[in-house]
Amino acid sequence: MLNIVALMGRLTHTPELKTTQNGTSVCSFSIAVDRTYTPKGEERKADFIDIVAWRQTAEFICKYFQKGSMIAIDGSIQTRSYQDKQGSNRTKVEILANNVSFCGPKAADKPAVRDFDQQTESYTSEAKSSYSAPQAAQNFSQGSTDDFAEITDDGDLPF
Repeated sequence: MLNIVALMGRLTHTPELKTTQNGTSVCSFSIAVDRTYTPKGEERKADFIDIVAWRQTAEFICKYFQKGSMIAIDGSIQTRSYQDKQGSNRTKVEILANNVSFCGPKAADKPAVRDFDQQTESYTSEAKSSYSAPQAAQNFSQGSTDDFAEITDDGDLPF
């Protein structure tokens, strides 16, 4: 059997570290994950997925991530049943985070919440400003055999 999940999205709120009665760290939060398909003429939609992390993973998330941070998570799906206040039986589906990774900017001067268009716009403008055309294009079709040196092979490897 296989139960593997890989997600990348933005935190919908700043995670809060909690501790169980026996001293185990835990945090629950949700991330917004954009859907890959957008029907023509409609806005892109996102799914809001509940995540739970335990021990060092929970402490790491609460220390380094806040609302709007991009996060990559790999883990597994788990379900749990409970009764709500009206006495109805409910089932909750959530992702149990095994590993988390940074996906967004590190520096404080770069805002964590930027949409794709803003990211691509800044990237293309930076690329254009840093690109300079070569002074004189090399023309390799006008080379001669004198431009090449013959290498003799004595059978010995160079390393």
